[in-house]
Amino acid sequence: MGSQDAWEPNERTSTGGTTGRRALLGAAVLGATGSVFGLAGTARATEAGRPAKSGLRSLPVPTIIGHRGASGYRPEHTLGSYQLALDLGADIVEAGDLVPTRDGHLVCRHEPEIGGTTDVADHKEFADRKTTKVLDGVSVTGWFTEDFTLAELKTLRAIERIPANRPHNTLYNGRWEIPTFEEVLKWQDEQTRKRGKQVWIYPETKHPTYFRKLGLGLEERVAKLLHKHGKDRKNSPVILQSFEPSSIQRLNKLVDNPLVVLLSAATTRPWDFVEAGDPRTVADLITRAGLREIAGYAQGIGPTLDLVIPKDASGNLTTPTTLVKDAHSVGLILHPYTMRNENPFLPANFRKGTDVDAYGDVFGAYRTYFATGIDGVFTDNADTGILAREDFVNG
Repeated sequence: MGSQDAWEPNERTSTGGTTGRRALLGAAVLGATGSVFGLAGTARATEAGRPAKSGLRSLPVPTIIGHRGASGYRPEHTLGSYQLALDLGADIVEAGDLVPTRDGHLVCRHEPEIGGTTDVADHKEFADRKTTKVLDGVSVTGWFTEDFTLAELKTLRAIERIPANRPHNTLYNGRWEIPTFEEVLKWQDEQTRKRGKQVWIYPETKHPTYFRKLGLGLEERVAKLLHKHGKDRKNSPVILQSFEPSSIQRLNKLVDNPLVVLLSAATTRPWDFVEAGDPRTVADLITRAGLREIAGYAQGIGPTLDLVIPKDASGNLTTPTTLVKDAHSVGLILHPYTMRNENPFLPANFRKGTDVDAYGDVFGAYRTYFATGIDGVFTDNADTGILAREDFVNG
């Protein structure tokens, strides 16, 4: 998953669902009395005596989602990062952001450009692969997964993407290779057996319009693998997400998995909208009418945290919007992104000092966001999220 943070310049966003699946997720956001989760008392009661349930209803609320694994502690989108997220208590692991290889395999990388997340620059044999492409309207220079075969990508190793913020993570540079989506699906089964509890994953289709134009459509490849592994049903432990609504609509026709539309800054346009000439922005999608439309083919939304609580010009949190209430009113769950412990990623009023890699008052930030009634949150630090949830539920 991505965000619109300044240090992630390449993140961009971009159009008949089943009532049964909507109802399933709707139940996940409704307490026993029918009230929307978010009130501490409701959450407490839910956590304390939850009967055995299937699908999303089996997950704790607020749900703690390991963003690209445990990327606060390990290079993102590696089996090491995914494994640690589970060890730290994540309810779901975002494994992974899916991009294709030249020979049509799906691999897990934050972006198709891999210069910042692998050691490809150190491989002289791939020096001539460096190029400049226009990715969702933005000129990007580097090495791209679609120019490599899977066998070639397997010779690379992952590195820390933001070493200035996470210098300790560079200790693990070069340790893990790039996982394929099929390897993740097998890993999920292995971990489920070893841990004696169902492991959930939350993959994302990355830049699907861009890849479809290259003849590397993502959705069909995702659906084929999910079907092969018996994970394409409404109660399957795989939630699918995308910043492009049309990708989710396409997936809705191919699989029965829970589906989530990711939403970036209010003024942005999903890239598939740009390509199709649809003038709407994210601000239009989060109106009541827009949310009703999304509820026709998806079960949830993944908004940037700023759509839940905007910031003022100084970066301080202001008053929550009505997004949580409006989404819940049409049966959509909300899994906003992304909570991180380091100062630069926190609202200004929760920072401590000025060091870019120092932790701020992240527990205070969690408490403020949880109080809005969100159903879960993506976090780079699952252990911090779990503790914050305990504070909130028992507070």
